[in-house]
Amino acid sequence: MSRIDEKFTGSIPDTYDEYLVPLIFEKYATDIATRVSNTKPQAVLETAAGSGVVTRALAPMLSRDARYVVTDLNQPMLDRAKRQQPAAHAIEWQQADALSLPFEGGAFDAVCCQFGVMFFPDKQAGFREALRVLKDGGCFIFNVWDRIEENEFAYSVTRTATRFFPDDPPLFMARTPHGYHDTAEIIDDLQKAGFGKIDFHTITAQSRAKNPRDPAVAYCQGTPLRNELEERDAKMLAEITDAAAADIEKQFGSAAVSGKIQGHVFIASA
Repeated sequence: MSRIDEKFTGSIPDTYDEYLVPLIFEKYATDIATRVSNTKPQAVLETAAGSGVVTRALAPMLSRDARYVVTDLNQPMLDRAKRQQPAAHAIEWQQADALSLPFEGGAFDAVCCQFGVMFFPDKQAGFREALRVLKDGGCFIFNVWDRIEENEFAYSVTRTATRFFPDDPPLFMARTPHGYHDTAEIIDDLQKAGFGKIDFHTITAQSRAKNPRDPAVAYCQGTPLRNELEERDAKMLAEITDAAAADIEKQFGSAAVSGKIQGHVFIASA
């Protein structure tokens, strides 16, 4: 994975939270938060928390005396999450690398990670760290996106961007967010990391936006795809965003738009 894929900096965190979170993340955040809360945990660790969509969903579901530690590799994303979180919720915020967690072994009843493991340079190492900090009988709950062809807006925007740079296509979306979707491979990695019982479910939903431009802005300017585009030609970001919006309009309509999204949620027991 390119190091540029990990850079959620500059205006990306704010654009990500404003556009991408309601577009694709909120439905899955409610699902993962419900699964975690149903385990009745007294100590929860969230890794790769991003701008805090799961945090906002899960915090009100936990008991008042539960410990909730929220981490992310990118401090700007964590700062955005903290600003968005209601002050009533007692949360410990900490910058941390999911592949080298600064916590003692057996410290948590549950570890959760929404659409973050795809960014781990070493998936098994990240899984081993999750297992290490779990108590006996604890669970690791995370989700991943399915292949990009099953996620229509992401696929459309990627094809548009590729048209502008056919000799050096910006493939961040296909390479990273949608690059770790093989369920058999994921189960194998979890088993090699030491997890025993492993279940997964495929969740299909609809991504909805009030107009075709919002998904274009979300993907072109609210993800590290922006870094790829600006690396190739910074002056073309607005033009590519406009083209992506036009292509979405051609395929999905000119008013409110809806496209398929699909992901897998895994529940791995220590």
